[in-house]
Amino acid sequence: MSNTTKLLQLLESDCTLKPDQLAAMTGLSVQEVENTVRDLEERKVILGYQALVDWDKTDREAVTALIEVKVVPQRGDGFDRIAQRIYQYDEVESVYLMSGGYDLAVTVTGKTMSDIAMFVAKRLAPIGGVLSTATHFVLRTYKKEGRLY
Repeated sequence: MSNTTKLLQLLESDCTLKPDQLAAMTGLSVQEVENTVRDLEERKVILGYQALVDWDKTDREAVTALIEVKVVPQRGDGFDRIAQRIYQYDEVESVYLMSGGYDLAVTVTGKTMSDIAMFVAKRLAPIGGVLSTATHFVLRTYKKEGRLY
């Protein structure tokens, strides 16, 4: 495993690690760590840093749904144009192109199940090329982003 890969794994696991800690864990110098991280950020390999929050332990009211979307690929753009139309909405957390029984997997967060149902009915389903949707509400999170909840 390369030093860069090790560095990325460490940052993904805990983005609060300081350059001196990362240097000790990778065998790189502090300057090498700082230069490598800066380069990875500039090349958009590192896209950002964030805290992983267990929202179920807060007073925030939110519902998450996984939506299976079947689409007709667009000539010249394949699935990209439809995916772009979908990921522009604030409610959308993620969009994945899938193999198997459906084309896109969309993760959506809303205040209520009704909010998500309205999102699907009024925004997602009417998009040109969307053939069908199937919405699955998340009832409980056990593990996410490699972390147990």
